[in-house]
Amino acid sequence: MKIIGVIPARYQSSRFPGKPLADICGKPMIWWVYRSLCQTKGIEEAYVATDDARIAKVCESEGIPSIMTSAACPTHLERLYEVSEKINADFYINVNGDEPLIESSAIEKMIPQDVDSNESYFANGMMILRDPIDAYDTSKIKIATDMKGYGLYMGRSPIPFPKGRGDFALKKFVGIQCFTKRALHFAANTPRGYLESIEDIDEFRFLENGHRVKFILVEATTLSVDTQKDLERVRTIIAERENLSAQINQTAQVCGGVITSSQSGASNL
Repeated sequence: MKIIGVIPARYQSSRFPGKPLADICGKPMIWWVYRSLCQTKGIEEAYVATDDARIAKVCESEGIPSIMTSAACPTHLERLYEVSEKINADFYINVNGDEPLIESSAIEKMIPQDVDSNESYFANGMMILRDPIDAYDTSKIKIATDMKGYGLYMGRSPIPFPKGRGDFALKKFVGIQCFTKRALHFAANTPRGYLESIEDIDEFRFLENGHRVKFILVEATTLSVDTQKDLERVRTIIAERENLSAQINQTAQVCGGVITSSQSGASNL
């Protein structure tokens, strides 16, 4: 079974042009997403899919494989389908290029088990909404599923609404997905529907046409970078992570040296 990771990245953005190349602790944003993909067990290859030469050039300088796709792709679904036409695989794992905090452990949850790669299969990550203010943040997409985890509705407003009871957890979209090529073919060849055009949520391409979307609960650190303020928060979090990692590595090296010296001394007795 061949599984590849894809990071869709476009330069143009109404709120934050060029954000895939935004500097985070000395590396472009897409580098951090690519690193998480490369650390994910089960993924054989990882690529950035872009329509912009500036992004492709930075990828080349960072040693990141990239695939040029059409500038006419209206959503990431069409961009992923173009990748599937160029690289054959059983499953395609999509990680949004503006999610530099996403961990490989969350991505691994999306790798399918007992799924026929010849069927139309689409799975999306979701997580428990932790910050109450996110319930009213329209950039945070909320999710309602059936008892088996298949999507019923997605919305930018709080769903479900707590009229009958309040002891429940809201769930929100996480920007990691898994597709078979057949699912991507369907998405790329199906026009945008009524609900998709209203909510501006790509997953309605499937839901409005009677296709099931599997939602998988993951534990993830997710902060989609849409503004300069988001970028500053991410820079702070990653800097703290990297400093902590360096301290742990340094401690491990010191401890390793002590153990080695102790063992060496004992052997000389």
